[in-house]
Amino acid sequence: MNASNEAPGTADQHSAPSAGRFEVRVTSDSHFSWIRTRLSIERTMMSWIRTATALIGFGFAIVQFFERLEQMPGARPAAYPSAPRDLGLALISCGVLALLIAVWQYLWIIRYLWGGSFAPIAGPTREGVETPVLAIAVLLICIGLFAFFAVLLRLV
Repeated sequence: MNASNEAPGTADQHSAPSAGRFEVRVTSDSHFSWIRTRLSIERTMMSWIRTATALIGFGFAIVQFFERLEQMPGARPAAYPSAPRDLGLALISCGVLALLIAVWQYLWIIRYLWGGSFAPIAGPTREGVETPVLAIAVLLICIGLFAFFAVLLRLV
């Protein structure tokens, strides 16, 4: 039967079950598209890590800079002495929160890509699902939490 004559929603011998609103075909093109999508998820996660690192680092640097500035001889006292600390805490917590959301999103999308109708085009094994990017994200969350509590409790 010609593909143009097939009824909507029917699949031929080279397709997997329908994944919601579209059909997943088990071809090399589909597999390599899946791999490109998987790698784009990795790049997105690395972008989140880069952004969170900048937020955490900048928040910590603001606190340290203004504390050192207050200690310099001849420095005028600040009108709002807690403002740099509050801004630093806000930036650090924003970085940690962004990274927590990014990890949640990353894990959700990976489960989606490996499940359901996409399993036939994903490959025979789940090898490589846990990549270093997730470990780095978790480590950065821990560093961000340490920085937050170090500033909050004035440990540094």
